[in-house]
Amino acid sequence: MSLLEVNGLNTYYGDSHILFDVALNVERHEVVALLGRNGAGKSTTLKSLMGVVTPRSGSILFDGHEIAGRKSHAIAQAGMQLVHEERRIFGSLNVEENIVLAGMTAPNRWPLDRVYALFPRLKERRTSRGTDLSGGEQQMLAIARALVREPKILLLDEPFEGLAPIIVRDLLATCRTLADDGQTILLVEQNISAAMTLADRVYLLNNGVIVESLSAQAVQERPELLQRHLGV
Repeated sequence: MSLLEVNGLNTYYGDSHILFDVALNVERHEVVALLGRNGAGKSTTLKSLMGVVTPRSGSILFDGHEIAGRKSHAIAQAGMQLVHEERRIFGSLNVEENIVLAGMTAPNRWPLDRVYALFPRLKERRTSRGTDLSGGEQQMLAIARALVREPKILLLDEPFEGLAPIIVRDLLATCRTLADDGQTILLVEQNISAAMTLADRVYLLNNGVIVESLSAQAVQERPELLQRHLGV
């Protein structure tokens, strides 16, 4: 059984139908990229999985348990963590307070030393308030807050957006380390080249519909698919 199995997922914003019978799966220790144009429904998919948005219908089996319709905090307790595109760190708290607070209710949590080993820059900035961090540092902190809870699956929504190339390179290296250590990741990203350096498999989403499911290697061998569905 896959760690995450999604079938027939339909999500609405008011009367607007956003996701149409979305089906996908993520195996344990796998990195899966969900790619699509702006407005295709990628972020809505992650929010639907995490319970931030409640799907109208469909099944979300996570580690063998149905979580569709459950509250976000219950899904988090089950082992899923979403790093939102807007990061959502506490600006008035310092780096270490943000991390400690995130881990307080976790069934299992990383020791701070493990977090700082992965993000040495956060150790240097541990007494700095969230509002005093650069965009790259804020993204590191957002990912660290999710990881401190030792998630079974990490959902990353546009983790490299708006960051300088050197910061993207460093974050990519960190994500590669996580993947090599067996962390399961579902990634939404507009930076196609960055996503393709991490992903084992790819789903292409267009207007709320999964139009392709294939290996990362197959995507590289068929660039016309990206041109057709993503315009790249």
